[in-house]
Amino acid sequence: MAKKADIPVAKNQTIEAEFEDVTHDGQGVAKADGYPLFVPGALPGERGTVRVLKTNKSYGYGKLLELAVESPDRRIPPCPVYHQCGGCQLQHMSYAAQLRMKEKHVRDCLQRIGKIAHADIRPIIGMGDPWRYRNKVQVPVGMKDGELVAGFYRERTHKIINMDRCLIQMEKTDEVVQKVKELCGNLQIPPYDEERHEGVLRHIMVRYGLATREIMVVLITRTDEIPNRKKLVRGIVEAFPDVKSIVQNINPKRTNVILGEETRVLWGRDVIYDKIGDIRFAISAQSFYQVNPVQTRVLYEKALEYAGLTGEETVIDAYCGIGTIALFLAGRAKKIYGVEVVPEAVADAKRNAELNGIRNAEFAVGKAETVMEQWYEAGLRPDCIVVDPPRKGCEPSLLETILKMSPQRVVYVSCNPATLARDLRILEDGGYRTEAVQPVDMFPQTKHVEAVVRMTLKEQEI
Repeated sequence: MAKKADIPVAKNQTIEAEFEDVTHDGQGVAKADGYPLFVPGALPGERGTVRVLKTNKSYGYGKLLELAVESPDRRIPPCPVYHQCGGCQLQHMSYAAQLRMKEKHVRDCLQRIGKIAHADIRPIIGMGDPWRYRNKVQVPVGMKDGELVAGFYRERTHKIINMDRCLIQMEKTDEVVQKVKELCGNLQIPPYDEERHEGVLRHIMVRYGLATREIMVVLITRTDEIPNRKKLVRGIVEAFPDVKSIVQNINPKRTNVILGEETRVLWGRDVIYDKIGDIRFAISAQSFYQVNPVQTRVLYEKALEYAGLTGEETVIDAYCGIGTIALFLAGRAKKIYGVEVVPEAVADAKRNAELNGIRNAEFAVGKAETVMEQWYEAGLRPDCIVVDPPRKGCEPSLLETILKMSPQRVVYVSCNPATLARDLRILEDGGYRTEAVQPVDMFPQTKHVEAVVRMTLKEQEI
């Protein structure tokens, strides 16, 4: 173990540093006598003054004080609260540099973690306009200097940064949040106090259907009752004719989880509608629905291409959510089976299948690894399996079931290159070959990147 004396810098020391790389989350990397320092806001090729904030045995963290040499990729962040808000990490970087960073992260994870060097990693697909893309916003509400405030949390805190607009949210959602905030302030609806566990309004959520222009407003409260509820609802409806749904979600618990278990309709429908390609989706307050509709279509079309369907195949969509990928694939498949652990999501998937007249899709509630094992025992042998797991990746038992089912193709949609690489290694060791990897930038200005992967079953040796 390295001794403190072996570390070439000390806490609070000020040094001159040259940045040679950037991490996957946008931190600049400098070396002090070979000792790595991670510095937020710094870019490769830059030189500047850094204060050392923390040291570990293998690396340290620093704060950028002043730049002597700036990168041509440096940009002035257009958001006035960028340096306080934790929502974005990369606005100080040109969009071209963001794409290079994300593509490199996918490549590095596959090679370093997955030991996969043979795959065809395609150039990342970015956005023509990498701003104003999010169709859903949810902001905490609080009180500051006697006024109701709403915005995102300062990074690594629960201090609300009050703001009037967010440059990665669709403009309409900004407008609705501001109006709801204004109405709640005027009607003296008490915001939630996290420390005392008092007050009423915890969060404001707005969902927007880009194709339909329909708006849903979700008022997340600690209490059953909302003071001046009728006036609030009337004010929202009068201000926005495209509002089709106003619902209340009740979360009485002391928790960081945003949504509670009970949702009630205050006005209009319980859903709004949107379309991806030709498929229409009903979206409820608790539905998981991709937040970037433009890039979602890119992502799903790539998944459809990689599935290689001719109309004769049986397909399983694990982690199917409200059926977005399954229904997107259904028109090219003989039969689609979807599985999802959230019962409300499966109910939405069935509703969406009916909404689109899709009769070759069947959805089951349960853990993917459990239900797919049951399907395997019942003799189901799919030609293709699609997985779109959460950030933690696939459960090991699910990967084992995939290997037992031995579909000709596996399409893996990932939001975390590290767990993707880990899971691909397991599938490769089980007889699959990673053929193509397509990174997609679903979340410009942030550190996140998605990827779609095509794997095929290797020919078995006789």
